[in-house]
Amino acid sequence: MKTHNSFDEQYQFTGKVKSWSLIAIVIGVITIIAGLLTNTEQTFDNLLLNGYYFTCVCAAGIMFCAIQYVAQAGWSASILRIPQAFGKILPIAAIILFIIIVCGLSFTHTVNIDGKDHIQPYLYARWATHDLHVKDSGIYDHVIAGKEGYLNKPYFLARIFAMLLCYSIFGWLLHKYSNNEDDLGGMKFYNKSFAISAVFLVLFGFSIPVFAFDTIMSLEARWFSTMFGWYNLAGLWVSGLAAMTLVIIYLRKAGYMSWITVDHLHNMGLFMFAFSVFWTYLWFAQFLLTYYANIPEESAYFFIRWEPQFMPWFWLNIVINFAAPLLVLMSRDSKRYVSVLKTMAIIIIIGHWLDYWQMIMPGTIGPKEHWYTEFSLIEPGIFIGFAGLFTFVVLNALSKFKSLIPKKHPFLEESLHHHI
Repeated sequence: MKTHNSFDEQYQFTGKVKSWSLIAIVIGVITIIAGLLTNTEQTFDNLLLNGYYFTCVCAAGIMFCAIQYVAQAGWSASILRIPQAFGKILPIAAIILFIIIVCGLSFTHTVNIDGKDHIQPYLYARWATHDLHVKDSGIYDHVIAGKEGYLNKPYFLARIFAMLLCYSIFGWLLHKYSNNEDDLGGMKFYNKSFAISAVFLVLFGFSIPVFAFDTIMSLEARWFSTMFGWYNLAGLWVSGLAAMTLVIIYLRKAGYMSWITVDHLHNMGLFMFAFSVFWTYLWFAQFLLTYYANIPEESAYFFIRWEPQFMPWFWLNIVINFAAPLLVLMSRDSKRYVSVLKTMAIIIIIGHWLDYWQMIMPGTIGPKEHWYTEFSLIEPGIFIGFAGLFTFVVLNALSKFKSLIPKKHPFLEESLHHHI
């Protein structure tokens, strides 16, 4: 059975999308500069939030490719260029996140506690403030001092650097092997992709909880949850699926990837629906176990998020990330209407940004006067900047591919004739 698709088309990154992405980057840069001059701590927290989100979505692209190779899935062969582009730009996201963390730990400010001044960093002050480890300092914390062997700056930065470097190498290898497969054909590079995907999934599965523990959970170093890493992994995966879906829809609308049918989009919608439910299961498991145990060291995390200033956002998080995908994407038809799928992908991306915001802001900035004053112009401004940067680098990476389809993938024919 022959197809009438052109497999030699190369994406041209021009026009309005390029201009708007650059405008969004400028908005983000201006917001960051203004934020650093007016509210430095909140700006650093938002930089960490968006840098972490950016990195997670890119890592989800590598995870998607690896799962498809290990599962020997055929339906996805024709869309692999999109997650490969995500993985290709992971080094950019990783560098940005690492710089944010280093600067957040390096730049300090003075706070007055019980009439005495203490110097603390803008990020990770709950464990990186020197006086926390000094007896008779006035703020000595024996719990934090007991964790110094793990939570110290050199070891902390080394762990994050090593994990980001490891993920980036695997993303580069998958991209390289796919290009070599197109150039040389045969099964050699597919088999190599299969092998490194299996290794990646093992390493990623064991290390991503540690990455979440270090980058986000250590902001509130007295609190811990064994569910937190898997909860973050679920959010990473759903956000990445939503971002991939948006890119696919954009390319189809722009006249590219004519081989992508509603059956492929149906699969993406199915994954977004299924893993939104999985994310909710982990969210509820973490919340229920903490509520049931009622251990002060653990329940303090949720107690502050039940303050009047955070309570509306706490429940909105569940509505956006669980109720909306459940009610909208459950039916077969909704997953096959492009406009519905596009809307839900945008909602999920915003919803998981809100989820990360709730992981970070209550324990760092703390409650403000009213629930509606918890957000300032810093939040949307920096988010727009990172969204523009992500769009620019992903589409630029896609334009570097000789073809938007892995032409010699062994399961390509299965993907081209995929039907549900």
